[in-house]
Amino acid sequence: MSSIFDGRYVGVASLETVMSMSGLEYMKAIMAGECPAPPIGKTLNFWLTEAEEGKCVFEGEPTFDSYNPLGMVHGGWPLTLIDSATGCAAHTCLPAGVGYTTVETKANMVRPLSDKTGLVRCTGNVIARGRQIMTA
Repeated sequence: MSSIFDGRYVGVASLETVMSMSGLEYMKAIMAGECPAPPIGKTLNFWLTEAEEGKCVFEGEPTFDSYNPLGMVHGGWPLTLIDSATGCAAHTCLPAGVGYTTVETKANMVRPLSDKTGLVRCTGNVIARGRQIMTA
């Protein structure tokens, strides 16, 4: 199943399609609209804007739909943005046929976000490449 979000094709590519490309090729295919953008971007209103080996940039705008009971954006919104940028940055370093998953994500929030914040930009950079774990 797929849909359109702000002009972007949203859905889930087949496993065969994903595994046939390097991580960087796949990220570029998403940005080019050749592969669907993940539905989480539609749900949380963020999207991939740049990809190169070891780096991915996501942008998004927090909305009222992401508010917590205290009247500000839930911390899960920026943390998911961070996880997406860093995870995809690691993915750009992988050859075709290799997948990844997040081992750990940590962030310190220093000020709240609201639906008035506007565009938020998050850059994920790989800073260490081990045999089994990358740090971004």
